[in-house]
Amino acid sequence: MPPVKPRSSAPLYAQIRQLIVAALAAGEWRPGDALPSEAALAARFGASAGTVRRALDELTAAHIVERRQGSGTFVATHAAPRQQFRFLRLVADDAASGFARQLLGCRRVRASADVAHALTLRTGEPVIEVRRLLHRRERPVVLDELWLPERHFEGLTAEVIEAHPGTLYALFETSFGVHMVRAEEKLRAVAATPQTAALLGVQAGAPLLSVERLAYTYGDRPMELRRGLYHTDADHYRNELN
Repeated sequence: MPPVKPRSSAPLYAQIRQLIVAALAAGEWRPGDALPSEAALAARFGASAGTVRRALDELTAAHIVERRQGSGTFVATHAAPRQQFRFLRLVADDAASGFARQLLGCRRVRASADVAHALTLRTGEPVIEVRRLLHRRERPVVLDELWLPERHFEGLTAEVIEAHPGTLYALFETSFGVHMVRAEEKLRAVAATPQTAALLGVQAGAPLLSVERLAYTYGDRPMELRRGLYHTDADHYRNELN
């Protein structure tokens, strides 16, 4: 097969990066799969190994691929231990780690105007709504509500979620072929309503951290809108700025 020649005014490494992402979006390599060697990719794209390496460096920095010493480059996966809580930045002030999950509901609903706008859908288009609590130290610390376009998550039910031992993002990868590669978040302080206070075990009016997240798959396509209420008395929200 002749080399795939990128055609663009962008630098060659950027073109190769885009071609690799396009191949990932097309399902040529799945999360957890090994990518071809740098030499093989260089031959495929008609470029030098150094140019391919720079493209892979950028994909690594974006957490789309990961390098494993002595093993090669792999498609990043939310099933990997280091990636499981990549988008969940609630860090314990003590030694507590991980979360227990309590599913409150999973149902098919019509997208409200704001949900539809965030997910680039039509108002009223079917979405899957999931509600759950995350527990730490045997008490609830996060109330999550999330919405997913039904056409990409057909067959997602409470039974499917309960049967999956890992995170939701790992489930989305393995069962629906949707890999979340990046997310944007909006944070603000809110007061607990009586309904949320009852679920989180706090007083009505107690301060909570509201985190709205929009998660994207390849090609910057929004695939999940998530709104979480965080009880941060014994935890803090941690982010790294580069």
